[in-house]
Amino acid sequence: MSPLELGLSLAVVALAGMVKGMVGFAMPMISIAGMATFLPPEIALVGLILPTLVTNVFQAFRQGVRAAWASIVRFRFFMLAVGVTLVASAQLFRLLPDNALFLLLGIPVACFTLLMIAGVRFHLRRQRTWLDLTIGGFAGFVGGVSGVWGPPTVLYLTALDTPKTEHLRIQGVTYGTGAVLLLLAHTGSGVMRAETAPFSALLVVPALAGMWLGSRLHDRIDQDTFRRAILVVLLLASLNLVRRGLMG
Repeated sequence: MSPLELGLSLAVVALAGMVKGMVGFAMPMISIAGMATFLPPEIALVGLILPTLVTNVFQAFRQGVRAAWASIVRFRFFMLAVGVTLVASAQLFRLLPDNALFLLLGIPVACFTLLMIAGVRFHLRRQRTWLDLTIGGFAGFVGGVSGVWGPPTVLYLTALDTPKTEHLRIQGVTYGTGAVLLLLAHTGSGVMRAETAPFSALLVVPALAGMWLGSRLHDRIDQDTFRRAILVVLLLASLNLVRRGLMG
């Protein structure tokens, strides 16, 4: 890895952490969409694993252990489905060619950002077990291969009209649990190993710094305007990944 690539990686993860500090999600999406434009997919994926794990621990326990446990109990079936399919699909990572990986990374992010930019909202009257299992299973499958399982989770919580504070806490608990499983799964797949782990550990520092800054800016900047700008950047980055996947 060249010094330029390392510097760009630090900047991308810092930006991702700042956005997470402001809105509670999008860190894996920004990290993978940004780093995969100049790094191999395997290195981009391993780079986001430890920063995602550490930042979500902070987010999950912001209101204390009792509140975090209540979120775990409420969404236990969703988290179970995420965990099972995430571990299973992580084993597919080495079986897929680079072009397929670029498409798997780019298409979900592009679809999610287009929906959010268009202002699409989904409303569900109440939480159901079969929805937990279905949406959680899909989120885990995408997350195991690409490291990104946030979009389906955010859409589901939003459709349930989850209050903001609980929304952020459930995201932290779900993403944190998924990040632990992702770490274990890709340790088993060989993606996370002695040669790649230091890079992921290094990126924890800018991730935490960005998250701290994002939380400080949360009350000072028009969040909707900033979020929309980030979604535009995400869309451009994800479309570039799709272009690489289609054109090789």
